[in-house]
Amino acid sequence: MKRSEINRALRELEAMCEKYRCYLPPFCRFTPEEWKTKAHEYDEVRECMLGWDITDYGLGDFDKVGFSLITIRNGNRAMQDKYPKVYAEKLLYMKEGQYSPNHFHWYKTEDIINRGGGNVLIRVYNSLPDESIDKVSDVTVHCDGKAYTVPAGTQIRLPPGESIHIPQYLYHDFTVEPGSGPVLLGEVSQCNDDNMDNRFNPPMGRFPEIEEDEPPYRLLCSEYPAAKKRKGTEKLCLMLSRSASFSSISPQNPRTPTATLPWRPIPAARPEIFSRR
Repeated sequence: MKRSEINRALRELEAMCEKYRCYLPPFCRFTPEEWKTKAHEYDEVRECMLGWDITDYGLGDFDKVGFSLITIRNGNRAMQDKYPKVYAEKLLYMKEGQYSPNHFHWYKTEDIINRGGGNVLIRVYNSLPDESIDKVSDVTVHCDGKAYTVPAGTQIRLPPGESIHIPQYLYHDFTVEPGSGPVLLGEVSQCNDDNMDNRFNPPMGRFPEIEEDEPPYRLLCSEYPAAKKRKGTEKLCLMLSRSASFSSISPQNPRTPTATLPWRPIPAARPEIFSRR
């Protein structure tokens, strides 16, 4: 995709959020220049891939296959001690003519919610033990507390306000109903991992190759620069390394240069701080 296409798509998503009063967190407003100034306090955004995203599934035809999205919150299954969230939330924007190809997820379950705009059509199939598409058996769907059964390949129509539950291993694709206008979708799910938890059929990519024809309007979640070191960090590291040389410091060692580095007992760790809830 050209960067100009990405910029246009992100602005359209931003305008759709404003129209339907889906207010975004502060990190969604950071410019590329501002991201260069952000230190480790924003590691969660970087490491959980929060923020702006776009996909053309590697096909290079975004207006027909693809959509733009924002990940608002997420955990990280590879770093569960640091990021223990077990859930994720997204906003997705699709225009008429765009399509999200058939896929399922091994790990996450999700609800897809129509937050405003046109109507979304979500086609469903069961999967077989070899992970191929089951084009024969009926599918039980769950929409806003109602369970019912439909033939394989049925498109479930969701007008604004309605939702569908997508369990693990349920193949689904989606598009916008012609004539109904662009759609703002919400997604709530278990932790999202677009690198490891998408089973497309037929196989395809997820992230676009980018042709830089103009500066980025917003950085994508895969483009954040490394955390900036704060002033004084190097000095603190030097002080800590020097303090290590006084490992023999104790009240019983009169040769300890206490005037320079007074000894302080280290309080015992509180077990409750490290307990998992």
